[in-house]
Amino acid sequence: MRCVFCGYAESRVLDSRPVEEGRSIRRRRECQQCAKRFTTYERLEEVPLIVVKTDNRRELFDPSKILKGLIKACDKRTVPVTVLEQMVNDIERDLRNSLEREISSKQIGELVMQHLRKVDQVAYVRFASVYRNFEDISTFIDEIRKLQKEIQDSREYGENGEVTGGVKGEN
Repeated sequence: MRCVFCGYAESRVLDSRPVEEGRSIRRRRECQQCAKRFTTYERLEEVPLIVVKTDNRRELFDPSKILKGLIKACDKRTVPVTVLEQMVNDIERDLRNSLEREISSKQIGELVMQHLRKVDQVAYVRFASVYRNFEDISTFIDEIRKLQKEIQDSREYGENGEVTGGVKGEN
């Protein structure tokens, strides 16, 4: 690393620590020639994610759009913004881990609903109603019944499929 003061090519690292939730590393350095100190940051160069919209337009992935949709879905609910921000981070991590450079908006919407279902069921139904374009009350009722069945099944059967002691139909 070249010294920012004298341009000498050799420096010594005095301190390293992760910053920005581990997404980058801060290094405190000292020039081997002039002994002045300076700070550098190492960041992973991320490949841009491209979102393919339903009309086949393409745009850069913008996590703030997901957060905005989650905030709307959670209006007047008791879900803290920090939980929503973490959810957005988790969704972005899942998308980047998929190693796909282009992701359909449908995939993103489904991921958002998976995460939101675990946090707040009312917000999930709100989001799903907009995302899936519910057109009448029967669509709402169908979605709520599916959600109720998932909840009931998860109470009756553990994560690994074992019976947890509940009797079917018992609340």
